[in-house]
Amino acid sequence: MEILQVVGVGIIATIFLVILRKQRPELAVQLSIAAGVILFLFVLAKISAVIQVLEDLANKAQINRYYLTTLLKIVGIAYIAEFGSQICRDAGESTIATKVEMAAKILVMVLALPILLALMDSLMSLLPRGGPS
Repeated sequence: MEILQVVGVGIIATIFLVILRKQRPELAVQLSIAAGVILFLFVLAKISAVIQVLEDLANKAQINRYYLTTLLKIVGIAYIAEFGSQICRDAGESTIATKVEMAAKILVMVLALPILLALMDSLMSLLPRGGPS
């Protein structure tokens, strides 16, 4: 029951954070980051299993590995950006959090561009060539 461990760590960290913010607010952000990293480590093995399943499916479907790798990078950027922006918000820096999210969106667009171009090429190859006869 990994979820019980995750929730337990989350609740304990929250209790400590509530107490710590009143007495030593400068340490609260550090504790929040540490709790986030610990929670991430709990699910790291599960993420590896999901990636392995996706790789197996991509191999069976004969999908170019580049597309799967790009998709996984995009998902990773989204998760990391969310984690980082929440830390910024916890520290009271919502403006920086918004900039982190914007940067992540731009990085996702850059990574997705080759896939979009390949998709457009595939669609164009399905259309008939030339004009009306």
